[in-house]
Amino acid sequence: MPIHEHDLDRRTFLKATAALGLVIGVSLPGAGRAIAAGLAKSFEPNAFVRVAPDNTVTVIIKHHEMGQGVTTGLATLVADEMDADWSQIRTEYAPANDALYKNLIFGFQATGGSTSIANSFDQMRMAGATARAMLVAAAAKDWGVAAASIVVSKGELSVGAYRATFGQMAAAAAALTPPENVTLKTPADYVYIGKSVPRLDVPAKSTGTETYTSDLQLPGLLTAVTAHPPKFGATVKSVDASAALAIKGVVKVVEIPEGVAVVAKGMWPAIQGRDALKIIWDEAKAETRSSADLVAAYKALLDTPGAVALNNGDVTAGLASGQTIIEAVYEFPYLAHAAMEPMNCVAWLHDGKLETWSGHQAPSLDRGNAAAAAGLGPDQVTVHTLPSGGSFGRRSTFNGDHIAEAVHIARAMGGEVPIRLQRTREDDMRAGHYRPLYVHGLTAAIDDAGTITAWSHRIVGQSIYGSFPPFAALIKDGVDSSSVEGAATIPYAIPNARVDLHSPAVGVPVHVWRSVGNSHTAYAVETMIDELAAAAGKDPVAFRLALLTEKPRHAGVLRLAAEKAGWGTSLPQGVARGVAVHESFNTYVAQVVELRIADDGSVKVDRVVVAVDCGQVVNPDIIRAQMEGAVGFGLSATLYSELTLDRGAVTQGNFDGFEVLRLDRMPVVEVHIVDSTEQPTGVGEPGVPPIGPAVANAVAVLTGSRIRTLPMAGNVLKTA
Repeated sequence: MPIHEHDLDRRTFLKATAALGLVIGVSLPGAGRAIAAGLAKSFEPNAFVRVAPDNTVTVIIKHHEMGQGVTTGLATLVADEMDADWSQIRTEYAPANDALYKNLIFGFQATGGSTSIANSFDQMRMAGATARAMLVAAAAKDWGVAAASIVVSKGELSVGAYRATFGQMAAAAAALTPPENVTLKTPADYVYIGKSVPRLDVPAKSTGTETYTSDLQLPGLLTAVTAHPPKFGATVKSVDASAALAIKGVVKVVEIPEGVAVVAKGMWPAIQGRDALKIIWDEAKAETRSSADLVAAYKALLDTPGAVALNNGDVTAGLASGQTIIEAVYEFPYLAHAAMEPMNCVAWLHDGKLETWSGHQAPSLDRGNAAAAAGLGPDQVTVHTLPSGGSFGRRSTFNGDHIAEAVHIARAMGGEVPIRLQRTREDDMRAGHYRPLYVHGLTAAIDDAGTITAWSHRIVGQSIYGSFPPFAALIKDGVDSSSVEGAATIPYAIPNARVDLHSPAVGVPVHVWRSVGNSHTAYAVETMIDELAAAAGKDPVAFRLALLTEKPRHAGVLRLAAEKAGWGTSLPQGVARGVAVHESFNTYVAQVVELRIADDGSVKVDRVVVAVDCGQVVNPDIIRAQMEGAVGFGLSATLYSELTLDRGAVTQGNFDGFEVLRLDRMPVVEVHIVDSTEQPTGVGEPGVPPIGPAVANAVAVLTGSRIRTLPMAGNVLKTA
């Protein structure tokens, strides 16, 4: 429910957002009137802003910082509307509280889907504008002047000879009632929005003073690692812990639903203790198929219709009228999130309550999962959110797997001391949640004029929403939207188009992965479009533009990327360009790559030109950084990364097997941002989907071969 007006009536704003279950800008109990315990002189006009007597302005951040810059982005919105000085801005994470801090798009408190700025843009600006109005009103009352005469700039209020900082006016403002109406700035008046203000989290991260879960210290804190089943669904049949308990530093060995945990006075003795365990696993209910078995089963399903996600026109007739028909089968492997910080959580059961410390990407879900694991009510659980060293979706699992695991260990220890569960890279890789394995079957036809007459797209892969019963309600008519997004929403004007889906049950845990379904659907769609353009003898950019006449934002980024890349100009021998355009999470991205085939047959991408339309820009530098990171992330999946099963067991354990892009292979990335007045949308994920197909399309120019199985590392290529 976007709100576009600049002058917002407070009551109207509250009514507008009430439909989403949100209460914005309401005073916290006791806040805003100098009676909150321990904050007698602080000013808290709403749930998102606190002004202290020392003139610092603390912005309460409801979203999780995983490196994407959300703390800076949300603070920017408040600082601009308050006319605060950037140097006085501080941030802290919001507690778990859906009533105050829910994601307006999700309906609960969580970060993901590139929604942080999109759902908070008006909300955070409203919070800042309300705080500013109350500070101005307090100064006007104190000085005996008209509020309209007061100038606010860089955290200072002034008129004539009167001067006061926000901090000096905090106590007086706290005694006032929030105004019924506030006026939000127009873009012409922005001070910080649209500018590359310095990131607030960089100094601590650059100096090593940031506190992550692995840095947290509590009295008596012990470290735990878990021996997980080698196959998903297996359970402990028996365990001999005698050798583990004999190792110096090992305190206890406990059985938990996730496996067998070793608790010790440090990480090294915990690992040694785990290595010494003798466990017999019961694999009666385990998943025992290999990746090749799953691919074969999925391909068999391509021969039967699935649940319909899109059905326009008459595909059968369209295929019959086609002059040229192209059939293709695409294979995409399981992928690990492989964030730099492996999963971890500190859990402390004490005094009839539970506290957890972790990178809580979904605080309300994590609190519920932690409460269930502890046998407590949610009101007995406090989650403390810490920053994360990446996530890409991994820390938002619906069952809060690593959170529940830490709590299970703490509970098994009898609540004696706080426990830090620390997974190793191998733990994360082999006992994780993954981007599902998918197989696509795509058949398309063009007539003798090069016009697409039919498009039939079948997708086979595990359902992400169906993997967790409370979210199964999101599956409509057998279609998990996360499996077909980017395919069922194909932007091209094709008169006869059908997309359907099979969601077979597999015992491998799956979850959202950066850009979710778009990570595979964009590859199939954009490589097939390119192949059709070649069959029609048409330029790939012109071919797309002719199909995007009703999609101006797709066409806009495509034209911009092509122009900036010099599309159509000559290239050195052995170098080719490829293009792709895709929309995900309401953000539009086009990419043009320049690449060559190395002597060893590998793909070397030299240059990537990115055009992005994400609506109004909050921080250009963060947008550029996210696009650059997305290119590297997407190239990893395109060229190198795959997670495979061998009779149910994950083969890879670290980056020697699960390869990612190395620094010397990172291309030059140029980012061009569309100047827009549309509501802002996210940038954390939308840069990932286009890079794979853009690379594949350039490879086809050089080699004449269409690569339909990822990653490309297994394909030894030769220039045609």
